[in-house]
Amino acid sequence: MRALALVSLAALLPAGATRAATAPLALPLEQRLRGHVETLASPAFAGRRPGTEGETQTLRYLVRQWFEMGLESGTNLPGSPWFAPVELVAREPVLSRAAFMRGRRRLAADEHDVFVVTSGVRNLVESAPVLFVGHGVVPSRTELAGRVALLLESKAAAGGKRGDHDERHGDVEAGREAVGRLLDGGAMAVITVLDGTRTLDDVATRRRKAGTMLAGERLDNEIEAFVTPDMADRLLGGTTAAPGQALAAAQAEAEKPDFTPRLIGTTASLEATSTETRVRTHNLIGRIPGRDPAAGAVLLVAHWDHFGVCTAAGAICPGAVDNASGVAVITEVARQILAGMPQRMPDRDIYVLATTGEEMGLLGALAFAENPPLPLGRIVAAFNVDSTGLVPAGGQVAIVGRGMTPLDDTVARVLGRMRRKLVDGRAANAYVRRQDSWVLMQHDVPAIMVSTSYADEAPLDRFMTGAYHTPADTPDHVNYAGMADDVQINTELVREFADARRYATGGVTPPATAPAPGPTNSARTP
Repeated sequence: MRALALVSLAALLPAGATRAATAPLALPLEQRLRGHVETLASPAFAGRRPGTEGETQTLRYLVRQWFEMGLESGTNLPGSPWFAPVELVAREPVLSRAAFMRGRRRLAADEHDVFVVTSGVRNLVESAPVLFVGHGVVPSRTELAGRVALLLESKAAAGGKRGDHDERHGDVEAGREAVGRLLDGGAMAVITVLDGTRTLDDVATRRRKAGTMLAGERLDNEIEAFVTPDMADRLLGGTTAAPGQALAAAQAEAEKPDFTPRLIGTTASLEATSTETRVRTHNLIGRIPGRDPAAGAVLLVAHWDHFGVCTAAGAICPGAVDNASGVAVITEVARQILAGMPQRMPDRDIYVLATTGEEMGLLGALAFAENPPLPLGRIVAAFNVDSTGLVPAGGQVAIVGRGMTPLDDTVARVLGRMRRKLVDGRAANAYVRRQDSWVLMQHDVPAIMVSTSYADEAPLDRFMTGAYHTPADTPDHVNYAGMADDVQINTELVREFADARRYATGGVTPPATAPAPGPTNSARTP
């Protein structure tokens, strides 16, 4: 993969390939969409995992499509046309140890009682006093310094839906935020008491997966542990004669309005180590030049990556809906815009971005935002497409990120002109932190997702609790007529925002705030 960014474009193109921006659109839109999805989700692409042969096949396919339709490279890197390198660091837990003392008595603990993980390569805490903090009360730094916080699992987290749908995007988000506050407040480590809804095996299975971040990011070296209710009861002084009573008393104590953290008379020794590997992957960036680049740019985004082999049995997750569908949509939006030129030449540049590492934590979008090919302040609007093709044609339309950018009024005007109904309310904002637009919003880029699939909760929920992130996410489950709707909608939106007369900038972008609690694609530790 290291060589891919340096390979000449000619080597990636079939013999005799020529640009075809002005050629007629020979195949119906739905057929072209189906062709993209069936290709990208085929066994030959092996689930499109970054840093594998599946990435090579994916980028080879997309760059041929984009080049032949008339897109230009948008990396603005002479030595790396089309492919913007992204280096990732993956850390995978390999060792978890814990020992507890209550007074002079050692409390037996094994892998069935406690799981320890670190965000670093190795971390060790020895004989630190344990401070009970209830549901996350953060005392003074003096009280936390040199101590391990014992945290009850968040009530908000415990009440949510379970399953891979939540695990991917920061399951138990309220609890994770409490852990972060305690670590930031000076705790040496945090031990979370599971409430019984999540089992220790559930946590260990998820957290043993490699956690990934951009190379060059500040790598924290924090340590976190999880214990069963039975283990927590013993840490709090419970006895075999009255099992569960000590934990129940602590839970009742934590509910009191005047609760204050207290030492529980137990010390903890925690150790965790991880292996570290580096993965070189790539964003793919194309560009449609506008007549007046000084007027700014519009960005069209979808992530190309998925999980590759995703089961213990070696099955591949093909990722047809998530997100071969999104890459197919932005490809066909670009084709339609190019087909309308030069008569409908955009004023602004239009960048087309296929990101890597979305499934690892929106990392490709983060790499783009931190090292963009153009100043981010020039981007007047960004449109992400993720997991579409879930509903038939003709349905309502939702904005993921509604009320969080200055784009809404113009979007509503375009939809009205197209006689498309914008769904009432902001239910789709539950997904705002789960897709690449969120990273762009954090970098003050007005970014949203406009989609028919997020306007109907029933099919969306069926997908998220069913085929999502499983081998069942196959091309035969995609509604290509619904995808075609999203192509037409996003084409008109990009054209509108690329027209400097129809959309004049100058508004102030509201701060990107999400519903609370909201799922996120990032986690504090791997």
